[in-house]
Amino acid sequence: MIEVRDVTKSFDGKTVLHDVSATFYTGKTNLIIGQSGSGKTVLMKSIVGLLRPDEGEILYDGRDVMKMNASQIKELRKEIGMLFQGSALFDSETVLGNVMFPLTMFTTMSNEEQLERARFCLERVNLKGAEDKFPSEISGGMQKRVAIARAIALNPKYLFCDEPNSGLDPKTSILIDELLSDITHEYNITTIINTHDMNSVLGIGENIVFINKGYREWVGDKDKIFKTSSEALNDFVFATRLFQEVKDYIIHNASEDTPKE
Repeated sequence: MIEVRDVTKSFDGKTVLHDVSATFYTGKTNLIIGQSGSGKTVLMKSIVGLLRPDEGEILYDGRDVMKMNASQIKELRKEIGMLFQGSALFDSETVLGNVMFPLTMFTTMSNEEQLERARFCLERVNLKGAEDKFPSEISGGMQKRVAIARAIALNPKYLFCDEPNSGLDPKTSILIDELLSDITHEYNITTIINTHDMNSVLGIGENIVFINKGYREWVGDKDKIFKTSSEALNDFVFATRLFQEVKDYIIHNASEDTPKE
């Protein structure tokens, strides 16, 4: 479990997060949602440790990151898996090499042990047989699955995902959501997903934190999101859902728009 208590963050005198508090539960898919510029990305970066809040506490199972020294933070990061928006795979490395990278960097495993673990993770994300391919030789959805395999290679207690469905078609997005949900429950991970994808919110949103203009506006789950009295959340859900439907329609019908001879 990760707890955020009264976190405030400012840039050049402008406050981006205002006394934000939230709890992210172990074994659940925790989502952070909000409009662009709402502060949701700053919140996630603060939790991960890429930004240091001006005030507040960030507790990883009771351990306050704000009070840790450099050595303690380095040890904590071994417990964290990261899934980046653009997958961030190494183009010069094979699929297997990409998944082995954190094992080589952060463990004392032998080469055989690294190979065994990397192959297990690839099989877990249904990529058995793709280990010798390079990122340029596989689809965007497969690249996301490689990135997930790499993120879980160190058997993390905490998994952070930044817009995991960015650039993916609706069908592949659903597969990625289901995979993240399955892994979260199977390995009892504290998973935090930063997203604006309403399909993800309605599909796997077990604990949703809505950030509005730097404030925590609402907390709930996917079953309660349409029952909220928050006008800002209602506006966000409606606008985002409408945009998603238009986007999905365009992608689905793209092939029909090609000129016919």
